[in-house]
Amino acid sequence: MIGPLLRIQRQARGLSLSEIADRVGCAKSYLSAIETGRRPAPRGELLERLESVLGFEPGVLVRAAHRAGLPEPLRQEMQNLETDRREATRVARLLAGAIVDQDGRLTGALDKAYRSGALHQFVERFIASDTGAGTDSDAAKRAAGAELVDLPVEVPLINSVSAGYPREFTDLGYPARVADEYVRCPDLSDPDAFAARVVGDSMEPAYHAGDVVIFSPSKTLKSGQDCFARIEPDHETTFKRVYFERGERGEEVIRLQPINSRYAPRVLPRERVAGLYAAARVLRTLP
Repeated sequence: MIGPLLRIQRQARGLSLSEIADRVGCAKSYLSAIETGRRPAPRGELLERLESVLGFEPGVLVRAAHRAGLPEPLRQEMQNLETDRREATRVARLLAGAIVDQDGRLTGALDKAYRSGALHQFVERFIASDTGAGTDSDAAKRAAGAELVDLPVEVPLINSVSAGYPREFTDLGYPARVADEYVRCPDLSDPDAFAARVVGDSMEPAYHAGDVVIFSPSKTLKSGQDCFARIEPDHETTFKRVYFERGERGEEVIRLQPINSRYAPRVLPRERVAGLYAAARVLRTLP
């Protein structure tokens, strides 16, 4: 309805109904009926004259009148799209502010957010924000201007083959947000993911020395999956296939099983295994 638009703009400019009616060439009672919603929006030249006299941008009242004539479901959809467009504009301004400072210099903040995975999380939160978690997010995607895709998160790589698997590894200290080397993983959203190069041949033929395996602490770990294990009290870490079993007295034990049959498994009390992180992806260079 254009009635509230007319009234607010008229009052803001300090004009009476009589003054507006004289300038656009219509009856005062007709304008009053439009403002109060008792008459539908006018068409054609009268709307254009109202836009000019009241100082609207050209086409504002025309578009509002067209929307008022639409069925309610379509009007609601257009209102949702407009809300999403405004939110997308606000987000774009926030990102622009993160890229450069007031003097136009690059801040590096956006790059850090991208490398840590925080930017990916921010985009996911935007998609699921006011549109409602668990509802269709197509409108938010359209508001962003394009189909949104998963961003390639850069995951910290925690070792080199020559150095072996790291000691003193704790889930409180990793993943490091400043690492010497990162690897890209385009379809993983876990902000705590980390990567390690495979050392030795105990996981052949599935994995070879130098392969990069990405581990996801948020991934549910099941018996028989491959994982990165942290063992106490020696601060040892290793990459093995894990099995959750019971010992001879019914106690919980964990079997760390190499895939290569040349190596023997290790069976440890549950309390000695301080951390298990499921393998999520493997990256390798083809020969």
